[in-house]
Amino acid sequence: MAIQEVFVPDIGNFENVDVIEVHVKAGDSIRVDDALITLESDKASMDIPAPFAGTVKEVKIKVGDKASQGTLIALVDVDDIMQDARKALAVTAPVVTSVATAEIPPPSKPVEEVPKPIPPQGTPNPVAARAEFAPGKNPHASPSVRKFARELGADLTRISGSGPKGRITKEDVQAWIKNELSKPRAEGMASSAGLSVQAMPNIDFSQFGEVETQPLSRIKKISGANLHRNWVTAPHVTQFDQADITDLEDFRKSMQDEAAKRGVKLTLLAFLMKAVVNALRAYPHFNASLSADGSELILKKYYHIGFACDTPDGLVVPVIRDVNKKDVLDIARELGELSARARERKLKVEEMQGGCFTISSLGGIGGTAFTPIINCPEVAILGVSRSSLQPVWNAQTKTFEPRLILPLSLSYDHRVIDGADGARFTSHLRVMLSDVRRLLL
Repeated sequence: MAIQEVFVPDIGNFENVDVIEVHVKAGDSIRVDDALITLESDKASMDIPAPFAGTVKEVKIKVGDKASQGTLIALVDVDDIMQDARKALAVTAPVVTSVATAEIPPPSKPVEEVPKPIPPQGTPNPVAARAEFAPGKNPHASPSVRKFARELGADLTRISGSGPKGRITKEDVQAWIKNELSKPRAEGMASSAGLSVQAMPNIDFSQFGEVETQPLSRIKKISGANLHRNWVTAPHVTQFDQADITDLEDFRKSMQDEAAKRGVKLTLLAFLMKAVVNALRAYPHFNASLSADGSELILKKYYHIGFACDTPDGLVVPVIRDVNKKDVLDIARELGELSARARERKLKVEEMQGGCFTISSLGGIGGTAFTPIINCPEVAILGVSRSSLQPVWNAQTKTFEPRLILPLSLSYDHRVIDGADGARFTSHLRVMLSDVRRLLL
């Protein structure tokens, strides 16, 4: 037996992720791939498996700790069979010696200081968010001090000058900034993404009757904050439309037996993804993102489509990559696999990154229409509600015919997309979904 250290493996670009569960304790016997701990990022939860079998000697981490790649989880007595395998591997594998103690000589010339990142548009300086400009007052300050104050978001009209004749100095600006930052963030007003709103009153609801308090899951807390940011920073417009999917649904049902033979459940969402990619090609501004400062539009040449997945812990958005290169059965297979992993909290970080456009389907639950919130930095999201049979007038036969109608709700960022293109996009989708042959082109 030999003691081995177990570390957190590569978990993508995330650092300081919360430890929400510890599944082992000293003395436990573990097998390869047994869950040791569970981490929860702002996107999903993930189990960290055991890399080898053995007996846990000491657990070095606890619930509530922060973990990153390389964080020590536990000390494990490795089983003899694993030791034998390691020794056999050491015979054939080159030994890498540690160079951690080697001194690194200083650079021959000073390293240039990395400039501080400029805050993206929509997330202003916290002091600037507090500024309330007093009309009609002309502060007494030099041009350099005025520039200094603008860069820090300081309101000169609220600063008293200590210089000659009341002139405002840089020290006055710095003192005002320090004083503002020391104040509580909510002083009757709460600032969010540059919008000042009345603070939510703190009410004791138990005075009206019996209550029960339940904590929100971490995913709901963080996704809620992200949704609020997206709602207040991206000017939303929602375009509603309806698509006749009668023929598409008949075709989908006819493919069920073939899909079952391949172990796939063929749903409408797979066809929706193909239709969305076709529409994104026709209207590339929908397959784009604004730069952080809002000055440029980044057009994407790939088609990665996310879909909102309902889990016990809250909504997550897995992403299917390169939808344009896959047929509906391949897409349906990935939809099933990603959905299952999402519900089991086994999604990888990279499986929720890189989306260009998101689909939120509530058809299996109900409703006739809704306003989906854009999954920024994407610029649009498609909401799909429950389809229903409706009488549609046939001009050729002069009769009403029962047709299966699918409600569409397209929300888009009005900074990038205007109303005319929003209507064109949904009209394009409607045409694609009404004729299944177009999806196969």
